[in-house]
Amino acid sequence: MLLKLSIQNYLLIKDLELDFASGFTVITGETGAGKSIILGALNLILGQRNDSSVVFDKTRKCIIEGLFRISGYILDDFFKKNDLDYDEMLTVRKEISDNGKSRSFINDSPVTLSVLKELGERLVNIHSQNSIITLHNADFQIAVIDSFARIQEKVSAFRSAFQNWNSKKNTLEELIRKEAKLALSRDYDQFLFDELSSARLNSQELSDLEEKQRMLTNLEEIRGNLGRASQILSGDEVNILSQLREVSLALNQVSGFQADIKLLAERINYNYIDIKDLSNDISLIGNRLDGDPGELESISQRLDQLYRLLKKHQKSNIDDLIDLHQEIESKLSKTDNLDQEIRELKKEVTDLKTDLLTKAKEISILRKNIIPGFTSKVENSLVQLGIPFPTFRVELQSADDLLTSDGLDKVKFLFSANKGLEASDIETSISGGESSRLMLSIKSMISQKNLLPTIFFDEIDSGVSGKIAGMVGKILKEMGGTMQVIAITHLPQIAAKSSQHFLVYKINNQDITQTNIKKLSNKERIEEIAKMLSNEKVTPSAIKNAKDLLNN
Repeated sequence: MLLKLSIQNYLLIKDLELDFASGFTVITGETGAGKSIILGALNLILGQRNDSSVVFDKTRKCIIEGLFRISGYILDDFFKKNDLDYDEMLTVRKEISDNGKSRSFINDSPVTLSVLKELGERLVNIHSQNSIITLHNADFQIAVIDSFARIQEKVSAFRSAFQNWNSKKNTLEELIRKEAKLALSRDYDQFLFDELSSARLNSQELSDLEEKQRMLTNLEEIRGNLGRASQILSGDEVNILSQLREVSLALNQVSGFQADIKLLAERINYNYIDIKDLSNDISLIGNRLDGDPGELESISQRLDQLYRLLKKHQKSNIDDLIDLHQEIESKLSKTDNLDQEIRELKKEVTDLKTDLLTKAKEISILRKNIIPGFTSKVENSLVQLGIPFPTFRVELQSADDLLTSDGLDKVKFLFSANKGLEASDIETSISGGESSRLMLSIKSMISQKNLLPTIFFDEIDSGVSGKIAGMVGKILKEMGGTMQVIAITHLPQIAAKSSQHFLVYKINNQDITQTNIKKLSNKERIEEIAKMLSNEKVTPSAIKNAKDLLNN
């Protein structure tokens, strides 16, 4: 409920602070005194847009702040969703500069206007003669039925389950789209994978095959040169090895005479041994050379296969082809995993929908069961409020399996104030005065269910007087027994029923007119209600009537 409203530098208000109580509160005052200014300030902290014209003194900011107690209003989800700190004592503030720019705060955390509006709609319900949108709102209408049926917790649990189902369903649809996209390339990817798999790729193979191909292609030239080298080294009687042998013998014969000659002899011996080994190796290589035309053909075909794959995939080496093969394998594996994920998610979505349909049908039955009693109570209340032949109907349309966050149902309120005239859509069949009384009847039905924590009625008395005005006041007082009710009124019959009474008045100081408001004492209430009963001069009889109204 609203505990405190602080208004600084707003329109005709310089500085004002109001403390509100539970129960039924009225705000009275002469026409033009500024009662609507109080409501306008409250609207701003509930999310209404503003402009620079609301700033009274352009040298400083306009600040409007409200303090609410919100325990029991089931607002935890709002605070979690918007990452805000929850506290049972809630502060909402709006600051407006002289250029019209504004900032909004919830518990000192800056928020957007849309977030402020979302919260405001759950804190205070404002009803005015020129603003009966709530009555036409489909969400409000179904919430009224749920409140009267006492199934808010069931509906809240259903909505949580519906959001979960909807989220899973959206995920499933996204996976199916992804699968369809992957399916377009899956066959080709599988072909590429099989082709690379059959190639049995090895990172060293290409260089080895290229070397062997060069050898086999030039086999005769290699054999000829190896044979010639072997011949030079050791083939004839006069060859390099025999000549080195003679040099070695000559130096060894004189090596004992000088150390340098001995070193030369040793070097020659080493070279002789090395060249002899070299000659043997050349012979061995030459003997091992074997030329098979079939092998050369096989190598050429294998190389053609590898070159073709490299060119096809625009890769520079076999390692890149191996990496590509692994990438395609991973892609195919993901597609297979996606198939499994889709199958599992389809089953989960189906099971969730089945459960939701069961819950929705239960809720639909509960809604249907209370409609006769609800419409009857509203019609009885309307009769007391001066509409002698009301027809009020609740049209409940239920689908078979078309789920929404409300279940399977759509609710529409139908109304007729005239005897014999069929009830029709409220938006087209109701006058301003009738809508005020219908809204009052409906809200009085649900006032004990905490659907509307605080209700602010702006001139709920429009179009009523006398006995009906007294009945309106009685209903507002009864509503105030279970919730906070604030009403702007011109009627003494209504003002007298309140437990708290504020008077709005104007102060003229030099060249400035200001709006002020004060809480009235019991004596001041008698005087104010007497004024409301009188034309110009307050008479003793008016004072007596005022006391009677207050006592009754």
